[in-house]
Amino acid sequence: MVLAGCAQRGAPPQAAPGPAPGAVPSAPSAPDLVPLASVAPSIQQDMRYHGARNFLGRPVAGYAAPNCWLSRPAAQALRAAQDEIAPQGLRLKVFDCYRPQAAVDDFVRWARDPADQKTKRAYYPRVPKDELFQRGYIAERSGHSRGSTVDLTLVVADGRRASHVLQGPLADGDEVDMGTPFDLFDERSHTDYTNLSPDVRHNRHWLRALMERHGWRNLPEDWWHYTLQGEPYPDRYFDLPVR
Repeated sequence: MVLAGCAQRGAPPQAAPGPAPGAVPSAPSAPDLVPLASVAPSIQQDMRYHGARNFLGRPVAGYAAPNCWLSRPAAQALRAAQDEIAPQGLRLKVFDCYRPQAAVDDFVRWARDPADQKTKRAYYPRVPKDELFQRGYIAERSGHSRGSTVDLTLVVADGRRASHVLQGPLADGDEVDMGTPFDLFDERSHTDYTNLSPDVRHNRHWLRALMERHGWRNLPEDWWHYTLQGEPYPDRYFDLPVR
């Protein structure tokens, strides 16, 4: 198996016979991860854990670059979903893809620090921080670390065409209204939460149907969270840094 090198955004890396700058050395046990930009460059990337716009309020351990890596089958399945929606005036946007175990460990340390409450209002306003583990919002393992889970939403490329399949405000360049922001720790983020507008419910279910057609399954607690069915590494958790 080969671990593909990852270049800076805007210059999709290509596989090469020898080590590329920034590449992680190949090893027999290394996963076959590829940069999404080399497979589906039209999918937008807003990698939240590389910066400070996330529930920690700072860059997260393990993210040395703002790049999405996925297992090769996951990247190809995501490209197929993007190919379907492009004629409908829509694009996918990813917030997180492969997540190193170091990042998960960073989440755990943060959750166990009761003094750090600076992001409560934005990310967990109705949940006490000491209940984040109990309610399943933070865990010591994440499917993201297996390389075939992605957090994403829809973005409007052409509101006129998008209005034929989605509902609510559809301004060009905006994210589609999904009712809550990404990573809100709240029951309102559950995909089938009922106390939402008909437009939001429609949009969430439309996204889920799209992803299911391309082999993904949704985590019911998070409208943005999808894992590839038949993922290639179902029992392995990796800790290679994102470069």
